[in-house]
Amino acid sequence: MSLDQPKAFVKHQSVTRDAFLAGRLTLSQPGRGFRAGLDSVLLGAAVAEGRKSLLDLGCGVGTAAFVAMVHNGDLPATLVDRNTDMTTLAAANAADNGLAARARIVVADIAGKAAERRAAGLVDNGYDSVIANPPFFDDGGGTLADDPGRAGARHMDAAALDLWIRTAAGAATAGGEVIFIYPAPSLSPLLAGFTRRFGAVTVLPLTPRLDEPAGRVLVRGIKGSRAPLTLLASRTLHEAEGRAFRPEFDAIFRGTARLVW
Repeated sequence: MSLDQPKAFVKHQSVTRDAFLAGRLTLSQPGRGFRAGLDSVLLGAAVAEGRKSLLDLGCGVGTAAFVAMVHNGDLPATLVDRNTDMTTLAAANAADNGLAARARIVVADIAGKAAERRAAGLVDNGYDSVIANPPFFDDGGGTLADDPGRAGARHMDAAALDLWIRTAAGAATAGGEVIFIYPAPSLSPLLAGFTRRFGAVTVLPLTPRLDEPAGRVLVRGIKGSRAPLTLLASRTLHEAEGRAFRPEFDAIFRGTARLVW
């Protein structure tokens, strides 16, 4: 189903068509509410080369998974979200970008019961790369958005975040990687959950500009590893002046390079 002329979804709101990776991907997403952006591209580009199977938890319209699939031409992906509007868009985006044969869309609650996720088709110990861009406002901070989709995509407390990490750990294969992208000020609960369940935990801080605090972090863990934590040097997205990206990230956002870390 192409969403150039969306059907049931437009009863609720309009849909925009947005280009990613310099036009290698063109995705439909809600005109209001949670919209995929740089975080989703960075997450997809962070998937290691040569991975054989991908699970995208809280996939939204599929941006992160589709970026990873563009970089890895044989990579099959399972995309899961509990929001059926988002999974409808993700399925349409897979078809519109020639990725439907490698993409499987699942409706399931990531923080819900494991038996229900299995019944929906998720596999325990089944994916050698698991990625997520989970909700990030805790119960004591931030303001819920007026749009329910946006609020659900952004608002989650530490206990719910830990459920996402537990789900990721259960889904990953032995030796598989689990990668989350998250706001740097909320790193503490994410890091606690990762170090309880994974080894070789690697933290990459991302700063908007040189000498500014990190705004985002990528965190990767390896299931079954006993290697210690590594805190990498921060990387800067933008040039010192203006809005231009530094060459490393300009190449990532244009789709000509993956994020090597």
